[in-house]
Amino acid sequence: MYFQPTTLDQAVQDAQTERVRILAGGTDFYPMQGDRLPDVPILDVTRVDGMAGVTRTTDGWRIGGATCWSDLIRADLPPAFDGLKAAAKEVGSVQIQNAGTVAGNLCNASPAADSVPPLLTLDAQVELTSTSGKRLMPLADFLLGVRKTALRQGEILTAVHVPDVRAGHSAFRKLGSRKYLVISIAMVAVLIEVQSGKICKARVAVGACSPVAQRLPALESDLCGQGKVAGLVTPDHLSTLTPIDDVRGSASYRLEVLAPMIEQAITGCLEQP
Repeated sequence: MYFQPTTLDQAVQDAQTERVRILAGGTDFYPMQGDRLPDVPILDVTRVDGMAGVTRTTDGWRIGGATCWSDLIRADLPPAFDGLKAAAKEVGSVQIQNAGTVAGNLCNASPAADSVPPLLTLDAQVELTSTSGKRLMPLADFLLGVRKTALRQGEILTAVHVPDVRAGHSAFRKLGSRKYLVISIAMVAVLIEVQSGKICKARVAVGACSPVAQRLPALESDLCGQGKVAGLVTPDHLSTLTPIDDVRGSASYRLEVLAPMIEQAITGCLEQP
């Protein structure tokens, strides 16, 4: 059974179907099927009116859940979104960026989801819609673990909301076993605001080094008032992370590379005019 509604009302009604799988791109779902046909009803939300596109709101920006990465890259957004755009360019190939969506990336809930660290630095919230209405939730609360989210039965992630953030520069760094088409060994996103040559506000998030990407509040606090960051990131700043050993890299290697990755990302922001 396959549903492809064009209105949100119809989509949330279809979402009540027993065992339905909601897809917004399916760039992970279909490859995981291998030679098998899906054994659950499919609800494709990519053509739902109002679920794609980036729009300015009275208090920030709204990114539709069905917005593909290519459209996000082309969107007219301030420098604070440069880190998110850089992450979007790392989501697979151009073909994947044309099909994969923001909601799909978040609901897939991979520890190595490229979009999560920059969205965390932007204090993003997710908009969840069902027949009961809409609710907003911080992205940090939505992601519960590996492939686990706070999405309830019958809910659709219809949008991501970012509060107004005109000031500051952002950056994204990803380490993999090759330059393109690779799952992260570690990744870092930063958002930095500067006054009189010193950092006045810092947001730092790390992905692929814990079940869920996370901000580093102790480091963010210590960065304030600094004009340079060389040697500033210490093991204590990374103590909340719980990286694993896997085929891409060891836990110790992941921790070892994070400090220079963070410092390079922040330095890049400090060098912006």
